[in-house]
Amino acid sequence: MTVLDILQYPDPRLFQIAKPVSQIDDRIRQLISDMAETMYGAPGIGLAATQVNVHEQVIVMDLLETRNALRVFINPELVWCSDKQKIYEEGCLSVPGIYEEVERSDRVRVRALNEKGERFEIEVDGLLSVCIQHEMDHLNGRVFVEYLSLLKRNRINKKLKKFRRMPH
Repeated sequence: MTVLDILQYPDPRLFQIAKPVSQIDDRIRQLISDMAETMYGAPGIGLAATQVNVHEQVIVMDLLETRNALRVFINPELVWCSDKQKIYEEGCLSVPGIYEEVERSDRVRVRALNEKGERFEIEVDGLLSVCIQHEMDHLNGRVFVEYLSLLKRNRINKKLKKFRRMPH
């Protein structure tokens, strides 16, 4: 397994639209393994392939603190979103140290393939719903800060530039 480099906002590669995976083969299974290792090491709860500069529709996610419930979504599609909206505080591995409130659908139904190529459909709410929507945005070339006002985005850009200049 390999820990991959995570692209940092506002890297233009984060705004590329991911293509559907045409075949789930050893290359995709290795990508899933590397993405999981990267997400756990960051540490994070979700990672889209776009964030590691692979522009294919692959998402990994694990919301449990025990880190033993990896979920894989290949070629995910939202088939339904509730009209009811909910505000959650979101963060992102591509926007380190920034947490902001974003309004999203409270419940969603998503259809995808797992790492074995099996089609599944689930309806979820709460944090899992938010995480799915957040990661699917990445596949569509969108970062959560784009939901914020221009003033907040400019403030975030300044913070991130300052953060990058600091020695680590």
